[in-house]
Amino acid sequence: MKCPRCVQKIHRGAESCPRCGFSLAHADEQFGMVKKEMPSLADRAGLMRLGERRRVQAAMDRFSESFPGLFFTVYTGTLRKGESLRILGFWLLNRAVFEDVHGLSNDAGIALVIDVERKMAGISFGYQLDLYLDEEDTFQCLCKAYPYWLEGKYDFGIVALISLMEKILRRKCAQAQRGSRKSAQERMTLQRQSVARTGPSSIEQISDGDASTEEEEGIR
Repeated sequence: MKCPRCVQKIHRGAESCPRCGFSLAHADEQFGMVKKEMPSLADRAGLMRLGERRRVQAAMDRFSESFPGLFFTVYTGTLRKGESLRILGFWLLNRAVFEDVHGLSNDAGIALVIDVERKMAGISFGYQLDLYLDEEDTFQCLCKAYPYWLEGKYDFGIVALISLMEKILRRKCAQAQRGSRKSAQERMTLQRQSVARTGPSSIEQISDGDASTEEEEGIR
């Protein structure tokens, strides 16, 4: 993961950033320490009408159906001076309790944050997505939504963003599966080679009555 403040890579288990010292406590100072209950679609800025919110909610529901172990959340609001989209996204995925998300950890969440006053948007994601998403992916998704947002069509922009996110995740998942199969095949090949190389010594061990140890090592 990357530090929300200095954007340097840090270990996911680190309590604070070794470079700038940022921690969850700093985010709590800005946004509050108490866990906050909210819907996964929190249009605090009132950007969308009822029908538009329903359109976005439907896209979020489709995302959850496509990826049952993940969820998507949208927050719109106005940040105060000194507050950061990155830090707010980080805080939401650590402190928010999403009322309509059941049985999933926030580590499996993707948070889209829109600052109406500054006309800026950012995407944060939980630790479970570290292997599947990076900043280039989230930038592509934001670029997909940008033309719609320029026209004030926030719902269409968010729906387009979620749709592209689904395509990216499907591609990354497929790549990971192919990589896993390739690694498994490589391990099997190495194991066969190991068994073949140890064949003569195994025959010698048979006469001693303990060939099973060498064979099991090859299988593992």
